[in-house]
Amino acid sequence: MFPIGDDNSDRHRLPFVTYLFIAANVGIFLLELQRGEAFIREWAFIPAEFAANPAGEFQTIFSSMFMHAGWLHLIGNMVYLWIFGDNIEDRFGHLRFALFYILCGVVAIFAQMAMMPNSAIPNVGASGAIAGVLGAYLLMFPSGRVRFLTNFGIVAMPAILAIGLWFGLQFMGLFSTSGDVADKGGVAYMAHIGGFVAGFVLAFLFRPRDRLA
Repeated sequence: MFPIGDDNSDRHRLPFVTYLFIAANVGIFLLELQRGEAFIREWAFIPAEFAANPAGEFQTIFSSMFMHAGWLHLIGNMVYLWIFGDNIEDRFGHLRFALFYILCGVVAIFAQMAMMPNSAIPNVGASGAIAGVLGAYLLMFPSGRVRFLTNFGIVAMPAILAIGLWFGLQFMGLFSTSGDVADKGGVAYMAHIGGFVAGFVLAFLFRPRDRLA
């Protein structure tokens, strides 16, 4: 299943922060392609290096959120951000949404580090922050209809089912992967789970007190 849209009929703001985040992710990925491996090693979050030198590697907590491992990684993340981010930005407001997004990304990074503290594999991607957006979406729009492209055509389902399935798959992936992930790289399932939980919890603080779908 691949998401292609949701219900934006209740949206009131132009989600320009979401669009700026998408533009930043695309721009930095193009820079990665131009600068190569040295750029990735310098700006990606590497748990072992951060543990050895937190002050010197502090900036990678944030820079790594805007980097990606390939075109499919980038496109998949940006589609999710484009579909789900605008609704959360609309409810939180622009500045709150920007802060929320970054905080979810930070929690996701350290959740992954807690699982693999000695890993020398560069951690990159907006997946953790976007997982936080999904967590907030699940809380605030549980009955919202999300459209997916499937083998059977376009199917619409409520967010509570669609995002619930996604979250379940993260746990399945976490417990089905071997130690090879730490040595060779792979999907950072714990970052997804940590970001999602952070987003769900933080949504209680960031959402308007008088509105909850």
